[in-house]
Amino acid sequence: MIIEMAWATFIGSIVYGSAPYVYEGMRKSAQKSKLRKAFLNGELYLKRKDEKVKIKPNILKTRITDDKMTFVFSIPKGVNPDRFIEKSYVLKQYFNDYIDLKVESKRGILNVYPKGLPKEFTYKFEDIDTTKHKLPIVCGMNLAGKMFTYDMVTHPHLLIAGETGSGKSSIVRSILTTVIKSRSPKQVRLILADMKRSEFFTFKNLEHVEGVYHSAEELRPVLAKVKREMIKRGNLLDEHEVTSIDEIDKKPPYLIVCIDEVVLLKKETDIMDVLEEISSIGRSLGVFLILSMQRPDSNLLDGKLKVNLTVRMGFKTADAINSKIIGTPGAEKLETPGRMILRINSDYQQIQAPWLAADKARKLLSPYKQSTSNVVPLRKETDTKEDIWGVLTDDET
Repeated sequence: MIIEMAWATFIGSIVYGSAPYVYEGMRKSAQKSKLRKAFLNGELYLKRKDEKVKIKPNILKTRITDDKMTFVFSIPKGVNPDRFIEKSYVLKQYFNDYIDLKVESKRGILNVYPKGLPKEFTYKFEDIDTTKHKLPIVCGMNLAGKMFTYDMVTHPHLLIAGETGSGKSSIVRSILTTVIKSRSPKQVRLILADMKRSEFFTFKNLEHVEGVYHSAEELRPVLAKVKREMIKRGNLLDEHEVTSIDEIDKKPPYLIVCIDEVVLLKKETDIMDVLEEISSIGRSLGVFLILSMQRPDSNLLDGKLKVNLTVRMGFKTADAINSKIIGTPGAEKLETPGRMILRINSDYQQIQAPWLAADKARKLLSPYKQSTSNVVPLRKETDTKEDIWGVLTDDET
C-alpha cells in the first residue's frame, strides 16, 4: 500500500510539475532509511538495561548531489563516539568503501562518495593549486574529485611507505617536481639521498638541489652542515625574538631533506640522531624531512622520529602489521597502484596519487637544469662563519 501511494504521488507530481522535488524527497528518504538500518545492525544505539527502548542516532541533515551524499546525525548521550569509527565497516557494507566519517562528542558527519576514486590519472602541474600553501605538498585526487595538497610548514615531516609497484616512487617525484616548479631556488633547497641509486637521478644538477647522495659517507658531512644551519637559525630566532623563521622579513630558504630507503641508514646512529633532531625542532627553523621506504621497520619507526612524522602516506603493504607500523591501518587492503591511506595527524583519507614517469619529470624539470661546471661544491666543514644558505631579498620573499 505504501509503495502504491508513493507511486501515485510521483505520477501525480509529474502532472502538476513537481516531480523533481518529489523524486529528491524519495531519494533522501531511501538513503536515510539505509543509514538507520546500518545504525541498527551495527548496534550503534543506546539500550538501557531496564528498558527495551533503543535510543538511536537522529539524522539531523541530509544533502545529496551527484558526487556526494552527506548525513549529519546526533550521537546519543551515553554512546562512545569511537564506536562509530570501529563499526565504520558496517556503513561501508550499506553504502560503499568510499566513505569519510568524522565524529565529535555529540554528532557525526558521514560523507558517501558514489563515484569513488579514479584508478589512475596523470600528473599535471597546472591542475595543482600551489598558491594557498607556503610549502605545498601534492598528494593526489581525493574522494571529492579534487587535487589534495597540504602545507608542510603547518604539517611538518612526511613518511612514505609501500611495496614495490605501489606508487611510492611516483608520489616522491610528484612532490619534488611540484616544489621545484612552484618555488624559486632561493625559497627552497633540496638535499636528496638515494640509498639504492635508483630514484633521484632525475633531480641531479638542478638549481634547487644541493646534491644527490648515495651513501652514509656522502650524506654525513651534508647533515653536519644542516645541523650547523639549524644552530644558526635558532640564534636568528633568538635575535629577532620570534618563534619561526616565517616571522623574519628576510628569512632563509626552507630546507627539505629527502631520503629514499632510509631503513638502510638505521645502523648509522650519528645520522639517525640528526634526522631525529630535525624531526623535533625543524619546523620552526624551516627544515623538513621526507623519508620513504619499501617495508617499514619497527625498530626505526619507534620513538621520537615516528611521533614527529606528522604526515604518513601508506601505500599497499604486505599485511596489517606493516600498516600498523606505518600508522595507516587498512593499507594492506589497497589493491590499486597509486592508492594510499593519507594520515595527517589523526585524520585519515583515501587518495589516488598521480602517475609521473621519470622521463616526463625530466622534461618538466629541464628548465631548472644547470651544467656541472656551474654546480657550487659543498662548503668545507670548517667554513662555519659563512652564511651557509643565505637569506631572501625583499623581492624574493
